[in-house]
Amino acid sequence: MTSNADPGPLSGNGPVGVSGPTKSLWLRLLGICSAVSGGALLLVALVALLISGMAAALSWIFGGALVVAFFAISLMIGHFAGRNNPSGAIGLFAATYFIKVVGFAVVLFAIGTPDWLSRGWFLAGAVVTVVLWQAAEIYGFSTARLQIYNDPDTPEGGTDV
Repeated sequence: MTSNADPGPLSGNGPVGVSGPTKSLWLRLLGICSAVSGGALLLVALVALLISGMAAALSWIFGGALVVAFFAISLMIGHFAGRNNPSGAIGLFAATYFIKVVGFAVVLFAIGTPDWLSRGWFLAGAVVTVVLWQAAEIYGFSTARLQIYNDPDTPEGGTDV
């Protein structure tokens, strides 16, 4: 039996190199998530300013900024702990999560509700930022190159396969 399929383009003549793990995964995730969340916060803050005024825009940004600070702390802990003890980073995530929840609650109760705060815009800003941050984190993790095996260097003239 013969095939009538097109053979497609020819492959290149050069060797295929080995791609290593993603450098600084946590900082890369922080950059992706901050860019997505920050862009959305500014865009919707402009819309909130036009629709409901300055209090709505500030409330939106305040709600989203708290979420960004909350999640950024985790990624920074992952970055600093992951360099020395990658398996210990998860334990630090769990420990600092509790500290962050209590800390943010204390701060919010201590400062109270400012008079200018629009609760609806504040809540919406926080919820939308959580969703966007998590989506960006999932995307960042899905495109990361994580080294699974500790392969020794390939000897000169050897194969990378």
